[in-house]
Amino acid sequence: MSLTSSMYAGITGLSAHGEKMSVIGNNLANVNTMGFKGARMRFEDVMSQDVYTTAGVGQVGRGVRIASIYTDYSQGSFESTNESTDLAIGGEGFFIVSPKGEGSSYYTRAGNFRFDNDGYLVDPNGYVVQGWQVEQTSTSAISDNSATSTTTTTRIIGSPTDIRLENFQSPPSPTTRVSMITNLDPSTASRANRADAPYFALMDKWDGTANTPMAQDNYAYSSTLKVYDAVGTAHDMTVYFDQVTMSNAGGDTVWEYVVTVDPDEDGRVLGSTSMNQTSAAGLLMTGTLTFRTGNLIGMSAFTLQSDGGGNVKGLQHWKPAEFSTAGYPVLTANFLGQSGASVTAGASAVNIEMNFGIRNTDLASNGSGIVGWSTQFGGMPSNAAMVGTNITQSGTLPNFRNPEVSALATQSFDTGGSSTLFQGQDGYGAGFLQNVTVSRDGVLTGRYSNGQVLELYALTLATFTNQWGLRRDGSNLFVETRDSGPALTGQANTGSKGTVASNSLESSNVDMATEFVDMIVTQRGFQANTKVITTTDSLLGEVIAMKR
Repeated sequence: MSLTSSMYAGITGLSAHGEKMSVIGNNLANVNTMGFKGARMRFEDVMSQDVYTTAGVGQVGRGVRIASIYTDYSQGSFESTNESTDLAIGGEGFFIVSPKGEGSSYYTRAGNFRFDNDGYLVDPNGYVVQGWQVEQTSTSAISDNSATSTTTTTRIIGSPTDIRLENFQSPPSPTTRVSMITNLDPSTASRANRADAPYFALMDKWDGTANTPMAQDNYAYSSTLKVYDAVGTAHDMTVYFDQVTMSNAGGDTVWEYVVTVDPDEDGRVLGSTSMNQTSAAGLLMTGTLTFRTGNLIGMSAFTLQSDGGGNVKGLQHWKPAEFSTAGYPVLTANFLGQSGASVTAGASAVNIEMNFGIRNTDLASNGSGIVGWSTQFGGMPSNAAMVGTNITQSGTLPNFRNPEVSALATQSFDTGGSSTLFQGQDGYGAGFLQNVTVSRDGVLTGRYSNGQVLELYALTLATFTNQWGLRRDGSNLFVETRDSGPALTGQANTGSKGTVASNSLESSNVDMATEFVDMIVTQRGFQANTKVITTTDSLLGEVIAMKR
């Protein structure tokens, strides 16, 4: 072994510590870089040289070299922002971005994304964020004679694609459910009376051909809400109530009601009769609500199911209403005048559930072909003309076969006047996109001016079997390598991919205190190796001086 080998060992130390200082400097340079992950360098000794000693073979080291440079993937802290598209991941996942029109993918923890002028969600490099489209599907729940109860589900479809907002409108949806919960003051006197058909006196007072179809002195209370047709046009739906004057009531009280719309907006055509040319124009449903000690116990409902032949308000043409599978009676409003949409069973009918807080839990046929109806007293009437004139008479007041009253239901208590406790419907018109939000599950949701909230995309997150095998590509981007293995994609909040925080950015995980301590140690290591070189140089000088 020569003295020069000691000098070369010192040189390896200088080189290794110099490179480590570069790593420390890069970490400190990126202390404020969003999503940056610091690096750690580790050394290893160089293969030692065998030397012979009196005790046998010994080894002398030949210096040091770099063993590895590993990325520190520990979680960085979150910084709050005012942008909903600033995203941070709390977990091991990476966002996936891709250049427009290319198939290559990059991975990043920096979630400072924005929508560009083409509607793409992009990072500062212009690379498009990847996600799955979310499909909105509506499934109709169909009973024997109606199809009005709908449920909406969402599912992720296809493969990850560019997140792009192309349609900034929310399409309209027609009304299929109406809820109206009222308190009907029992002290209010009946205003509409008809001796031969007391339960249809209010219906008799309606005149769709008059400028004012229902005169104010013909009903005790009314409530109005807006409903929507298939193209998003709003229509006023008004329900009128009036108490029935009865004999032999047995302590029960009965209120009749009619469900109406503007006669000019009634597009129903029954046989050869256009409804908007008749006195029944705008009259969609009629029936009764029965109360016992102020609580709702029964309901009847009739709808027009056949051509009146010039007398569309003839009771023989009004049949017990069909039910939705949820157990509510349904009515039909053909606002658009579509063919096959004027009766409940029509192929194109948009039927509407009417919910006063009571529903039918038994939709079986009663043997006469009428589904779900029974009667409180006597036989089942197959049309409104068969209903009697008082509550104890045979054929009076068909009722739900097995009624179930909700906790919030129409009631009849003396509170100093009738009032509406709750009303609502499920339709809406077209709307414009107002803003977007991202949930913890990485679902990008649009909020529209019509009040709708639609799920649009689900962000695709990636993890790797060996994340330390990823290659840095600059601009806060990583690329996969053979060492890292292929990306394992999935939704946020599944496995170890982590959750997504909106209005947040992940800060650099570089800890300056740790870096400064490493810098001091590295500096001293570098100085020590320079001392080895200068000392070896002195020794060589002594050797040369021996010749003198």
